[in-house]
Amino acid sequence: MSRFGPTAGRVSAVILTAVVTAGITTAVVRPGASPVIRVSGAANAQADAGHWVGTWAAAPQLTEPSNMPPAPFTQDNLVFADSTVRQSIHVTVGSKLIRLRFSNAYGGTDLPITNISVARPVGGAAGVSAIEPGTSQTVTFDGRTSIDIPVGAQMVSDPLDFPVAANSNLTVTTYLAAGQASNNITSHPGSRTDTYMLAGNHVADADLPGAADVQHWYFLSGLEGWEPNDTAAIDVVGDSLTDGRGSTTDKDDKWTDQLFNRLQAIPGASHLTVLNQGLGGNRVLHDSLGPNVLARVDRDVLAQSGVKWLILFEGVNDIGTADATPAAQQQVAADLIAAYQQIITRAHAQGIRVYGATITPFGGNNPYDDPNGYREAARQEVNAWIRNSHQFDAVLDFDKAIRDPANPRDINPAYDVGDHLHMNPAGYGVIASTVPASLFR
Repeated sequence: MSRFGPTAGRVSAVILTAVVTAGITTAVVRPGASPVIRVSGAANAQADAGHWVGTWAAAPQLTEPSNMPPAPFTQDNLVFADSTVRQSIHVTVGSKLIRLRFSNAYGGTDLPITNISVARPVGGAAGVSAIEPGTSQTVTFDGRTSIDIPVGAQMVSDPLDFPVAANSNLTVTTYLAAGQASNNITSHPGSRTDTYMLAGNHVADADLPGAADVQHWYFLSGLEGWEPNDTAAIDVVGDSLTDGRGSTTDKDDKWTDQLFNRLQAIPGASHLTVLNQGLGGNRVLHDSLGPNVLARVDRDVLAQSGVKWLILFEGVNDIGTADATPAAQQQVAADLIAAYQQIITRAHAQGIRVYGATITPFGGNNPYDDPNGYREAARQEVNAWIRNSHQFDAVLDFDKAIRDPANPRDINPAYDVGDHLHMNPAGYGVIASTVPASLFR
C-alpha cells in the first residue's frame, strides 16, 4: 500500500481518475499533459484554459544550528513536536486557485505534517501572527489533511479554491503532532519576515498569543497559481544580494520585490511573476550555505512551474572565498565562466532565456577586498565576459548601476547598507530599475 492509497502512482496512458477537493475537480492526466481544472462552489466558473505558474518561492537548504527553531521546539533529536508554525509569504501575481509546495530536501527522516491551513493575515499585513476570522481553509494532499514527506522529497498540495490578490500576503499555518525526528531539517533562513511557533495545535486559531518569533521559513518552499496561458515566471537565482540582506523586515523591498512592483505598473507586463531563489552565502561552484548553483539549477529553475526567464546574479561569494592569490583568482574566474555556460546550456534546453547580471562591487568589504586587488581583477574579468561574450540572452549591468562613479571598485555610498557588499532598499531599487520590461515580452 502506498502512502497515498492503492491508486497512487498508477497513471494510465490517458486519464486515471478525478480528485474532488474543496469544490475543485482535477483530472489526473499522463505525465507532461496539462490538468483540466473545473471550479465549482465559490468561484462558480470554468478554468480549463491555463497552467500552473509559481507566484512565490523560497530556495530550500539544510538548516544551520544557529537557525534551528529555539527550545522547546528543538529538543534532543526532535523538532517541532506537537507544535504549530505560522508563516507569512508575499504573493506576486494573484490567482483564484492556488497550491503549495512543501520540501523535505534536507531532512534526516521523513517529515510528518498533521494539518496545514491558509488564511488571510489581519489587515493584509506581512509577518503578523493574527489571521482574519473566517478565512482559514484546510490544505489537502490527494484529499488527505496529513502527509508524510519522504527524505529528499517535496510534495505539492491539491488545488485550493482560495482567491489571492496580486501583491498580497498569505498566512500558512502548519501543525506537526509527532515532529521531525532529526536535527537535519529543511528551511530558508533568510525569510526577512516573521514566523511564529507555539506548542499545541492552533492551525485554525485567530491569533497565537505568546508565540515565539523567528525570521526563517521552515518546510514551505513554493506557492503556485492557476494562471492564464500568457502568465509566466521570471526566476532569479542569486546569493544574499537577491535573498535581501539589507532590506527591511516585513516590508518586501528586496530588489526582486521592487522589480515586480515596477512590472505591475507597466502595461503589458502585469502578468509576470517573480520568483526569488536567493540563498545567503550561496556560491556557483561549491556548496556553502545551500547547495552550489550548478547543483540547484534542476530544482530551483527547471522544476519550477511556468518559468520562461532566468536571471543569474551570483559569483561574488566564489571570488570572495577563493584565496587572494593571482593563481587562485584566475582559476575561479575561469571556473565561473565555464559554470555560467553550463547553466545557460541547461536552461536553453528547456526553452528558458537566461539573462546574466554583472557582479557588483565589494571594495572596502572585510574579508572580500584584498589589498593587492586580485579579487577585484577576477570580478572585472568575469564581468567583461558577461558583458562581451554574447552567451547570455541579455546582460543586466548591475555593477554599472550600483558602483560609485568616483571609485568604481566601491558601491555608491548612497546605496551601501554599511558593509560595502550589500545594499539598502534604495540600492535594491536601483538594481530593479535597470531590468528592462521589454526583455519579458
